[in-house]
Amino acid sequence: MMLSRARFLLLLLPLLSCSRPPHPAGPATSAVYFPGPGNRWQHRQPEQAGFDKARLAEAITWAKQQETTQMAPDFSTQAEIFGQPLGPLPASRAATNGLILRHGYIVAEWGDTERADPTYSVAKSVLSTLLGLTQERGLIKDIHDPVANYIQDGGYDSAHNRKVTWEHHARQTSEWQGEMWGKNADFVGREAFGKGERKPRTLQEPGSYYEYNDVRINRFALSLLQLWRRPLPEVFRTEIMQPIGASSSWQWVPYQNSTVPIDGKPIASVSGGTRWGGGLWISSRDEARFGYLFLRQGQWQNRQLVPRAWVQQATTPGPVGPDYGYLWWLNTQRKAWTDAPATSFAALGAGSNTIWVDPEHDLVIVWRWHNGSPNELIKRVLAAVQ
Repeated sequence: MMLSRARFLLLLLPLLSCSRPPHPAGPATSAVYFPGPGNRWQHRQPEQAGFDKARLAEAITWAKQQETTQMAPDFSTQAEIFGQPLGPLPASRAATNGLILRHGYIVAEWGDTERADPTYSVAKSVLSTLLGLTQERGLIKDIHDPVANYIQDGGYDSAHNRKVTWEHHARQTSEWQGEMWGKNADFVGREAFGKGERKPRTLQEPGSYYEYNDVRINRFALSLLQLWRRPLPEVFRTEIMQPIGASSSWQWVPYQNSTVPIDGKPIASVSGGTRWGGGLWISSRDEARFGYLFLRQGQWQNRQLVPRAWVQQATTPGPVGPDYGYLWWLNTQRKAWTDAPATSFAALGAGSNTIWVDPEHDLVIVWRWHNGSPNELIKRVLAAVQ
């Protein structure tokens, strides 16, 4: 969870529900490049990709100097920031690193982009994608349906929780009440939640109040697992990562206590972040592929892996909260990244971990373990576009 950014965005005035303009189509389908599996990814010189070489080099030099001070290289500050962990953490992480894609080609790359590190709340955008696949497969008739219509494990039995819909979970407006894996959705208590603890407040009606809340997202992930009846990492691997040619280095690490029985077999439920350890551990290169899939509106070569309509819906803001879609950060009001197009959007996680997608300029920027503002790098990169 990205604390400083979340706190900033929560100060924004609630947005009125509005429709986003369609994403620009980008290059003609016949001319679109898709990288081959693994390291079979073509590079382009900045000039070939429409950049001023010197300006782009200046942008990358600046990015390399923005190593994060939030997350210690050995994760020793984890409990202080987020509370007592429930899952493992690596012994160390890479330094700041990233990639810039233009028209799918790698135009710039710095640092160790092949190391599979925790990506924190970027995993939420993956869960959003799995929700889209869940609806496409007919496991959910309508995301506006109450989750209680599908899940009968006791988590939605109360009068309050029976009102929670799938869309509420995806917009972080569920106000789901309860405990998951020993953490309570009220987010109260320094030991359990670290610096992310909150003062008690009155619970609101589901759908009426936005709160960035990992307990509720973990409830959402468990509900998806119970629909698929197989591990969500396996679904993500077969439905998304293998078709886009990702590496085999990534893993989605569960908590020690998040295993549940599914059809008589123990299956671990994964989390929507690394707040309490575990989470999605993935390389920057694999994140770039995921971002490029969304730049191409869910299509990879001749396959529509994620419904185009879902990509549009997931990147459209809701009626309450910040500029936020279905677990994707948006720029509709141009408040998140003031120098970026309103159609750009991103998956964000603590650290900071950023997958920024810009349909207008046919760009994807992955930037990890940085202390700088994403807008500062975006501004510099866009200034280099000729």
